[in-house]
Amino acid sequence: MSEEIPENVIEAVKAAAADNRVTCAQAHWIAADLEVPVPLVGRALDLLEIKLSRCQLGCF
Repeated sequence: MSEEIPENVIEAVKAAAADNRVTCAQAHWIAADLEVPVPLVGRALDLLEIKLSRCQLGCF
């Protein structure tokens, strides 16, 4: 990971995770709400070892 993941992204991903999972729609919402690129949210998910569920477009 060459880009630092901002703490607010990490915290939003942790808050959204239920049973160590976040839906694709939630990931997109987090990105839109925080005005960050969707792949940055994906990197946060990877870093935290949180699984993505109900993926819509294969972005992650």
